[in-house]
Amino acid sequence: MKTNSNSYTIIYSAVIVVVVAFLLAFVYQALKPMQTANEALAKKKQILYSLNIRDLDGNAAEAKYKEVVKEEKTVNGSEMFVCDIDGKAKYVFSMTGNGLWGGISGYVSVNDDKSTVYGAYFNHESETAGLGAEIKDNQKWQEKFQGKKLFKDGNRNDIALSVNKEVTDPSTQVDAVTGATLTSNGVANMLHDGLGKFLKFLNSK
Repeated sequence: MKTNSNSYTIIYSAVIVVVVAFLLAFVYQALKPMQTANEALAKKKQILYSLNIRDLDGNAAEAKYKEVVKEEKTVNGSEMFVCDIDGKAKYVFSMTGNGLWGGISGYVSVNDDKSTVYGAYFNHESETAGLGAEIKDNQKWQEKFQGKKLFKDGNRNDIALSVNKEVTDPSTQVDAVTGATLTSNGVANMLHDGLGKFLKFLNSK
């Protein structure tokens, strides 16, 4: 077959496409277990972050997770983790929402009184660096949630914990991220909707 013919070009291109597709599929399958393990570890680290446990490498994080997380549950389609920190029960609630440019997610841990925030960690898919991305990158902002109340004035039928541009109730509200109003609103909505799924549990004895 002539190497400068159309038939040769088409066959050659088809063979290359098939070979490349096979190689990509092979690499994907070979790396998938590692990717799955890395995703599972990242999730465990985020749960630990919400419990104010940070700066652990992979092995240490795995060990700490096994130590503190005593039970995993699913409530109304969302995950909840029953934990033990220094002999005291903590409850970690998972949640998802929408930021300015994509999905956001988070874990909020609550003390055994089921009304006071112990810690929080938030993540995002594609928020603006230095602005909306601060919900993930700014540990000091996440720490502002510590000690905040889930409910206001004893009303346990509605989640009061929120993120506000103007804080009028310091017991339940956290300052919004400067310059990231829409992302902050997304976190506020996520807190209300996400924690709202656990109201029955939060009101149980």
